[in-house]
Amino acid sequence: MREYLVVFLVAASVTYLLTVVAREIALRTGARAKVRDRDVHTEEIPYLGGIAMLGGLVAAYVVAHELPFLSNSGPFTFSDARAVIVSGALICGVGVLDDIFDLDALTKFGGQVMAVGLLVYSGVQFNFFFAPDGQQISLDASQGALLTAVIVVATVNAVNFVDGLDGLAAGVVGIAALAFFLYCYQLSAANAVTRATTGALLSAALAGVCAGFLVHNFHPARLFMGDSGSMLIGLVLSATAITVTTQFSAEDISLGADGANASFLPMLLPLALPILILIVPLADLVLAVVRRTRAGRSPFAPDKMHLHHRLLEIGHSHRRAVLIMWAWAGLIAFSTALASLRTGTTVWVAIASAFAVTLLLTFVLPVLHRPRVLTDETL
Repeated sequence: MREYLVVFLVAASVTYLLTVVAREIALRTGARAKVRDRDVHTEEIPYLGGIAMLGGLVAAYVVAHELPFLSNSGPFTFSDARAVIVSGALICGVGVLDDIFDLDALTKFGGQVMAVGLLVYSGVQFNFFFAPDGQQISLDASQGALLTAVIVVATVNAVNFVDGLDGLAAGVVGIAALAFFLYCYQLSAANAVTRATTGALLSAALAGVCAGFLVHNFHPARLFMGDSGSMLIGLVLSATAITVTTQFSAEDISLGADGANASFLPMLLPLALPILILIVPLADLVLAVVRRTRAGRSPFAPDKMHLHHRLLEIGHSHRRAVLIMWAWAGLIAFSTALASLRTGTTVWVAIASAFAVTLLLTFVLPVLHRPRVLTDETL
């Protein structure tokens, strides 16, 4: 655990420091977020936060390779992590070009497919499923590649869609990474195998990257991650979950942290986790596509009807809307990880209680704390 903490702190520190460099590059290249009708910021903000994030991931990987415990891990731990980071660098490069030159949607999609292709070529892809009876169902190369592409591209675009308020995307993904680290670490402990896994390493680094970037990105933001950052962290999160399927067997994944044979859900968790953790932005993505298509517009056409915009409309402040979205992300992410690791009534009572509190914060706070309107009498 201590070495994972070091990985987290290195990623956070390097990202925090490189954000200043990324901001300077953005100012010199003109990579700035213009003020548009659908945006909530009122002045141009520099992009290219993905450069700092990539630097944090690389630094965490290099340091982890030299740590006593992690450096003695299995042969696939660092090779898979390296493949994910290289693919992330590719998609980050596409995002940098978009931040500077504003690429069209088809070109960005092509870059995403190329990054997924590099992942698959490096061996990071789904290879099998588990049936409810624990039987392994193998996938051929094309089926595994297609499923990998769907999961990764959907996650990348979901993170991109949710990046609409200061600190929102970095916070959601950081929370998701922490939850997935908990899942990977406890899964290893329950099965008495090495805790040095690709999933734990990458999720700790990703959480650190998001934490370091949030210092500059929380409202009022001094730098946006842009597509270079949102596509990078979306790819790393989804690819991190995929690596679990290659490093644990059906029996390992189905064994809960309490030592009991858990339900069928944990065996599907590596596939479902990116979707479950990002259910809020993914729901926003689906609703946006349906909404725009029904209106006869392109599904990629921008509008101001995302979930975070609706939170602002019902009375939340900018910061409170972000914190509410973080709360929903944390509820889903940690509830998913907890339910997959432990069983019993206590788990479900805790999840139900957290859900009730989050629901109250979302819909009651705007009523109790409405924005104060100044009148001539109050001035």
